[in-house]
Amino acid sequence: MIYTLPFISAIIGWFTNYIAVLMLFRPRKPTFILGYNIQGIFPKRQAVIATKIGKMVAEELLSIEDIQSKLHSAEAMKNIHVKLEEKIDYYLNNSMPEKYPIMSLFIGSGTKLKIKTEVMGQVETFAPDMLGDMVNSIEANLNIEELISQKVNAFPPEKLEKILNDILKNEFTFIEWVGGVLGFLIGLIQLVIAYFFPGN
Repeated sequence: MIYTLPFISAIIGWFTNYIAVLMLFRPRKPTFILGYNIQGIFPKRQAVIATKIGKMVAEELLSIEDIQSKLHSAEAMKNIHVKLEEKIDYYLNNSMPEKYPIMSLFIGSGTKLKIKTEVMGQVETFAPDMLGDMVNSIEANLNIEELISQKVNAFPPEKLEKILNDILKNEFTFIEWVGGVLGFLIGLIQLVIAYFFPGN
């Protein structure tokens, strides 16, 4: 019977760590057990976690300056140019003939090209200022830190648990198995002590 001690200790160690991991999320709501108010660590601290995530995203991952830099990049300007050119072509070749069929009879391809060139030239002139005004408006009306915090804090406990489990599943499993291994080693040490020092 004494030789099963390492295996019993391993099971106890694994189960103890399993319960510890489980209690990170459960109970999801405050529950009175033996006169104590018990709640999982993550559900209990969800508001604090949400605030810290919002702060981290706003300061380290995404800022108004980042948005402004992306909008003013050469790639963004090129994409805007392509999209506007497509819209102008569609208007000149489809929308305008439908709305103004008689006038369209007197506007040939050469005139359409001149109109498009003129409009695109004007767009390239005022587009940077327009984007700057847009970013300033976003900055005035959008608090990234507050928005992220509110979104995370509004997560149902089940969704928060699923997100964290998806991210940390391997780590949680490792913690459980470490408990089992340590339990086995402690049981093995106890077995050796009991075998070699039976009187103690």
